[in-house]
Amino acid sequence: MLNPKCKKTIDELLQTTYWIIDILPERVPEDSSGQYFAVEKYFLEKEQLAVIKEKHINVVLKLNCYRRVSIDEGATYNPSPKLVAEEIQKQYLPILLDDAMIISEPDNTSMTLYNPDEKLLELVKTIAAGEGLFVWRPSL
Repeated sequence: MLNPKCKKTIDELLQTTYWIIDILPERVPEDSSGQYFAVEKYFLEKEQLAVIKEKHINVVLKLNCYRRVSIDEGATYNPSPKLVAEEIQKQYLPILLDDAMIISEPDNTSMTLYNPDEKLLELVKTIAAGEGLFVWRPSL
């Protein structure tokens, strides 16, 4: 089912322009002299990941103050904040925001934002920054 305001299906949204909402300000180059995999492993530990997921939840809940949100493919809108938080923590979750979508995965330090309009993208960047997160577009 689709949000009546949304003209695209989840599969169509997955094919659109996307941005990363992340703990890092940009993609780490393959030839980086740092220790990306060791740092990633650290952030994926239960305690560290819980802190990051709270930031993800906060971004989505704050966005829900400005946009309708659906976590069940448009069957219902604006579920309780508690339900949004629970679902983000436990499963792969496409979160619809009109003609945009955020994908959240419980074991990932980033979320992916698909098809944002200019206003939504600026709002996401502002909210993410307030949570200590970065929004960047992968190079194609």
